[in-house]
Amino acid sequence: MILHPAILALLAGSFMASAMLLYSSWFGIQIIRSWDLRSGSELQLGLEKRTYLISTIMSYAFVFQLVSLFLFIYTADSLCTLFVGAMCAAGTLNVNVYGYPAFILKLGNFILAGLWLILNYADNRAHDYPLIRKKYLLLLFITPFLVAETFLQTLYFLGLEAEVITSCCGSLFSKEGRDSLPLLYALPLVPMKLLFYSAMAGTGISGFRFYSRGKGAHMFSAFSLVTFMVSAWFLVHVIVLYIYELPTHHCPFCIFKKEYAYIGYLFYMTLFAGVISGLGVGLLRPFVKIGSMRSFVPEIQKRLALIALASYATFLFLAVYTMSVSALRM
Repeated sequence: MILHPAILALLAGSFMASAMLLYSSWFGIQIIRSWDLRSGSELQLGLEKRTYLISTIMSYAFVFQLVSLFLFIYTADSLCTLFVGAMCAAGTLNVNVYGYPAFILKLGNFILAGLWLILNYADNRAHDYPLIRKKYLLLLFITPFLVAETFLQTLYFLGLEAEVITSCCGSLFSKEGRDSLPLLYALPLVPMKLLFYSAMAGTGISGFRFYSRGKGAHMFSAFSLVTFMVSAWFLVHVIVLYIYELPTHHCPFCIFKKEYAYIGYLFYMTLFAGVISGLGVGLLRPFVKIGSMRSFVPEIQKRLALIALASYATFLFLAVYTMSVSALRM
């Protein structure tokens, strides 16, 4: 294991978050089984006293989860000089078999954590906690994935040894690597651009329709998810080529480096903000008519829709600007 401040911070934070999730899950099982606001029992009073504290603790744990994704990428990138062949985070993650599985789990847990925070925020706004069972069911669903992430991340960091020979991003994400990443190069450039702009247009139209009329929440959420996947694909397949000004270099990690003005962080932040906010609109849709939530849930949905639209618009602007000013022409 390499003793690096960021590694120690990630490990400590992940263990604390996992411990808090496990405790909160045990508490959540009690909530799911026994929560009844009409009851004045000692058990119910105890649950009511602890639920706000547990929700607050979990909010901090999930905020750390959001931050940890980018800290993980930064750490992997900063360690690349220690490994022969590594040029960025791509090579560092490939040092052992646990790097990429841990990273993929972090991506999924990032979205799940964001959705839980939205559900928790809406539930805490109501005086009678109408979503308390649902948010703890979601917590029970998230917990195994976050614990698995902590386990894989720990194995990954423990298995890091300096001077290990690894693959560089040029071999991992070049066109010669098509056999290992077949879907990445499945479409020609023009259809890929058409698909990207169509997804953005669909999200924009459905988003403005929901924001102005309050209709089509689930449609907007579906478009947001599709646009997230298409945009991530488009980023790696097309946009990075214009950033690197190399027609064969598809690495999704070099854009986090200083020489590219750390533009990768902005691209990925806008993507994740867009998909989480967009999915949050549909997530809250079934609860619009609940009595204690009727007055504020539509407003939360509108704010989320606006954040999603602004995030995807920013991503679109960055993509168009990058392709316009690049010296590469395809």
